[in-house]
Amino acid sequence: MAVRSHSNSKKAGKLGYSFRRHLHERFIEMLLFVSALVSVVIMIAIVAMLVKESYVFFQHVSILDFLTDKQWTPLFDDAHYGILPLVSGTLVSSLIALVVALPLGTIIAIYLSEFAPFTVREIAKPFLELLGGIPTIVYGYFALLFVTPLLQIIFPELPGFNLLSAGLVMGIMIIPYVSSMTEDAMRAVPMNIREGSYAMGATRFQTAIRVVMPAAFSGIAAAYILGISRAVGETMVVAIAAGMQPNLTWNPMEPAATITAYIVQVSLGDLPHGSIGYQTIFAAGLTLLLITLAFNIIGHILRKRYREIY
Repeated sequence: MAVRSHSNSKKAGKLGYSFRRHLHERFIEMLLFVSALVSVVIMIAIVAMLVKESYVFFQHVSILDFLTDKQWTPLFDDAHYGILPLVSGTLVSSLIALVVALPLGTIIAIYLSEFAPFTVREIAKPFLELLGGIPTIVYGYFALLFVTPLLQIIFPELPGFNLLSAGLVMGIMIIPYVSSMTEDAMRAVPMNIREGSYAMGATRFQTAIRVVMPAAFSGIAAAYILGISRAVGETMVVAIAAGMQPNLTWNPMEPAATITAYIVQVSLGDLPHGSIGYQTIFAAGLTLLLITLAFNIIGHILRKRYREIY
């Protein structure tokens, strides 16, 4: 009888432990689900807010004029609401930044992942990530007070505010994001893939370029997309170094305004809430969101096609 009682209590203990473990796992699962749901809800709320406020704006301004007018003077008496000057400034500065950041960031990542000794990697990577922690306003003054005078030695006609200086410094600022994520993606490639390449007679450089990078393309593409989004959404560098004059130009040696710089300019002003001038920041913000979304879709398509090849 005592043995049976002990057996029953042991089974009850196991059932209680199993129930508590199941309850604990369900709690963790619900916590993770709520965390994921919060990010989705926040994104939906942001989009809904932009669409709602932009709808009020487009009740007063034609979408056709917004997309085709070549002047952006919403705060003047003779108001024009063409977004093209802001889009051109955003794209030109972002393109210059990406021309600097993507190649240099990739080269740095290849060196740290495949060639650098362990000691060099452990010292260089924290310094590289520290570079990404510098406030963007510091980069803005660096572009205005150091890079622009340096460029004016080469191009004497270069004005004090220009897209070239802002784009170059933005590229330097984005390098840590691109290189760090690219290096992490390349380091995640299993060593046996590298060893197989070496066994076939490939050099370290050939292995890095033709084997490791294709295998890590998903992570590299994510790093590039992050770099693009970071460039398109940058505010303080372009606001300080490129000027805030809406100018439809594709010449990087001229001053111009970007979408983010205009949003900052108006947000700090004295425009009454609900006015047409105030509503322009939401229309500009929605445009910026759509541009970023387009880059992300292009990156997803390229990543999917590349996976099909490899």
